[in-house]
Amino acid sequence: MASTTKTHFKNCLTSSALRSYLAEFISTFFYVFSAVGSIISSRKLTPYAESDPTTLVATAAAQAFAYSVSVYMAAEASGGHVNPAVTFGLAVGGHVSIPTAIFYWAVQLVSATLACLLLHVSTAGQAIPTTVIAPEMTGFGGAVLEGVVTFVLVYAVYAAGDASKGPQSPTAAGRVAAAAGLVVGANVLALGAFTGGSMNPARSFGPAMISGDFKNHGVYWAGPLIGAGAAALVYQNVFFPSRSDEESMHGVVEAVVVV
Repeated sequence: MASTTKTHFKNCLTSSALRSYLAEFISTFFYVFSAVGSIISSRKLTPYAESDPTTLVATAAAQAFAYSVSVYMAAEASGGHVNPAVTFGLAVGGHVSIPTAIFYWAVQLVSATLACLLLHVSTAGQAIPTTVIAPEMTGFGGAVLEGVVTFVLVYAVYAAGDASKGPQSPTAAGRVAAAAGLVVGANVLALGAFTGGSMNPARSFGPAMISGDFKNHGVYWAGPLIGAGAAALVYQNVFFPSRSDEESMHGVVEAVVVV
């Protein structure tokens, strides 16, 4: 057991692994920078932006486009997770080792924090908007909603990736990126007024770190992680309970997101 763990950690420090961490860093930075920056811009240009539905549409579109591009950029090098919840879901499904998942989490959280810090400094101290639950909601309700939308996101990643019957390819990467981006945009539209539609602990952690506001922050960890883990278990144990049976019927199914 000890030798196996040592081997896993050794594999986490290879040149290929280091490239994957850099890819996750760049993609997560771009996504969080675009997601948070779009909200800052909307608040600056639109009076009472919080109650303006056009602002929600604009920020949802920005996050959908940014997430799709971010996933595609990192797909070949790291699998294009761009989200600790996606990493967790893939680890639950056995596609990512625990040591690799830990390194991914660290890189994603640092990257999100630096993206928000750059926004704060470069915009002359503009307030960094955090993801918050609606005043009338409870933390439990917020976690349930975040769990549901993250379930859909991770399930979509599994479904889009597993649709490929061969090794990783640009076409498969594009399919996963498109599906993930569309899901993120739709979920931000659905929950923007209630929880912000984060689905991504890094997306919530970065703004919280820079603003110093961690109120109800646990919602954005508990909900997404539970939802991601449930999606992995449901997809692999309900729809594909026996890989050997699937291989005999349809050939080997490989996910583009596997690293």
